[in-house]
Amino acid sequence: MAKLTNEEIIASLKEMTVLELNELVKAVEAEFGVTAAVAAAAPVAAEEEEAAKGPAEVTLILKGLGTGSKVAIIKAVQSITGLGLMDAKKLVDAVPANIKEHISPVEAEEHKKALEAAGAECEIK
Repeated sequence: MAKLTNEEIIASLKEMTVLELNELVKAVEAEFGVTAAVAAAAPVAAEEEEAAKGPAEVTLILKGLGTGSKVAIIKAVQSITGLGLMDAKKLVDAVPANIKEHISPVEAEEHKKALEAAGAECEIK
C-alpha cells in the first residue's frame, strides 16, 4: 500500500462531513489510546471577523419528534452526542431538550440536517 502524503490526507479530510470527522477522531483515539486536544491559536483579526459574522457558539435544541421514527431520532441523537442508547432515549423523551451546547454554527447545521433527516424538529439558538 502506498503511503499517503500530508496533502492527500488533508484533501480527504476537507471532503468529510462533521459527523464523519467526529467518527474518525473517535476511531483514532481508540486505536492509539490518545485524546484529541483542540488548539485555538487564531490571530485577533480573525476573531474579530468571526464575531462580526455571528455567534461563535450555539445550542442545538430538539423541539419535537415530528413525523420521523422515534428509533431513527434516538440513533441520530446517539451518534451526535456519543451517549449510550438509553441516555439518548431519555434525552429524546425529554423534548424539548438541548442536544448539544457550545458548538460552532457549522457543526450545529450538520447535526440539524442529520436530525431532520431522521424526521425530528429542531432549532439552533
